[in-house]
Amino acid sequence: LGIEPEVLRADQLYKEGRYLEATKTALVKRDEIARILKEVSGREVPAGWCPFDACCQSCGRTNTTKVTGFDLDEETVSYVCQCGHSGQAPMRGGGKLAWRVDWPARWKILNVTFEPFGKDHATAGGSYDTGKRISEEIYGYPAPYPVVYEWIHLKGKGAMHSSTGLVVTIQEMLDVVPPEVLRYLIIRNKPEKHIEFDPGLPLLSLVDEYDQQKGEERALELSNIGKRQPFQIPFRHMVTAVQIAREDQDLLMTALQRSGYDTSRQEEILGRARNVQIWLERYAPPFVKFQLREELPKEAHNLSSEEKEALGKLALDIGDRSAAEIHDLIYEVASDQGLDSKKFFQAVYISFLGERQGPKAGWFLASLDRDFVVERLLEASRAA
Repeated sequence: LGIEPEVLRADQLYKEGRYLEATKTALVKRDEIARILKEVSGREVPAGWCPFDACCQSCGRTNTTKVTGFDLDEETVSYVCQCGHSGQAPMRGGGKLAWRVDWPARWKILNVTFEPFGKDHATAGGSYDTGKRISEEIYGYPAPYPVVYEWIHLKGKGAMHSSTGLVVTIQEMLDVVPPEVLRYLIIRNKPEKHIEFDPGLPLLSLVDEYDQQKGEERALELSNIGKRQPFQIPFRHMVTAVQIAREDQDLLMTALQRSGYDTSRQEEILGRARNVQIWLERYAPPFVKFQLREELPKEAHNLSSEEKEALGKLALDIGDRSAAEIHDLIYEVASDQGLDSKKFFQAVYISFLGERQGPKAGWFLASLDRDFVVERLLEASRAA
């Protein structure tokens, strides 16, 4: 993703003593913290509540211990555990602050000034509201600027969240789209609006929108990694070329060249081809998938005499036309022969795929060996 974070582990920060002063302050001011929690959240804080959860040195749990005292000089807390064990735990790594106290303590420890977080923490009386008060009144540190973000919704299934198990991991997303496009998916939306992630056909449009630089200028700028030049081959056409090539890299490059595309950026093209292959396997709707028939499909024998005659004319006129010109030619031949254009496109697809639909016809035919195209059209026109 072009992001290189410095990962700080909370357990390590506790062991290193980075939380020590914050822990001592919280223990000393626990009554004030309890008052803030009650005022902001509206919930009663149990008698004897402690902002520090000690880790039992016998069973290793933190949710079954009760702190009974603390020693600031020795930097320990006393506790009893439901497992029957009692003892002292060090403030350095022997437990942790409760979440609503840990978060504001972390802001001060790490000098946080900007904090993005999910909308579940932004509810009235939620973690940010209590954290703001604790940060400013207990730790004397100004709360960071909040940026609340919505969930990413998986089309047809709802909001993705680790607690529900409904997730598509970053790596799974990067399997089907380049990192720039994934950044663009996030950046082009305002944080307070949920993101609709549809890995089916709309994903093709998203990739092409980014590649063709049709989105909002600032979002495109922030999405670009390493100031790469936009990829020039439409994702939709890559879907066609990859299925024609059938994992043959040389044939893939040839198919793209026949369609008029520059193949000098081979590493990027092969990366996109891998994205496309995985997308076809995992998310593509059935009607997008096709298989070029090596022999004339038997379905071609059932075409009408008018359709066969038109296929013969298309074979004679196709010449060395470009993809766009071939596409226009199909319409022209249909019109000249008095055929419905939709039915004639179906006849073309049947001749090559044995199906009534397929990829964009002009670009599909242009991707194939031209002699093969002419021969197949003539064969279909003569099929008895």
